[in-house]
Amino acid sequence: MKLQKKKQLFQKRRWRIRKKVSGDSNRPRLAVRFSQKHIHAQCIDDLAGHTLAYLSTVAKDAKGNLPNIKGATAFGKLFGEMAKGAGITKVVFDRSGRKYHGRVKAFADAVREIGIEF
Repeated sequence: MKLQKKKQLFQKRRWRIRKKVSGDSNRPRLAVRFSQKHIHAQCIDDLAGHTLAYLSTVAKDAKGNLPNIKGATAFGKLFGEMAKGAGITKVVFDRSGRKYHGRVKAFADAVREIGIEF
């Protein structure tokens, strides 16, 4: 019962954020998702419905980055370089219902260090 309530509140947070955050070709939406074992990040053009850049710790390039603060920082730098190579300089950050601290903040700061503006 308690777990169902937590999931419902988490889903409400996700919907509340997605209502306000939308990406286009000039400023795609940078969505980041942390699971227990992996990190997934992608830049999405919501108007066209296309993913412009995608990276996950499941891929060979980013394998070995755990979903902790240290791993999120290293993964953020890798993703920032990849997004910059795809020609992305400005993004809208979608934290997928997570609070902006810890792993999410470490990822965002690492992407900003590469030169991508939020």
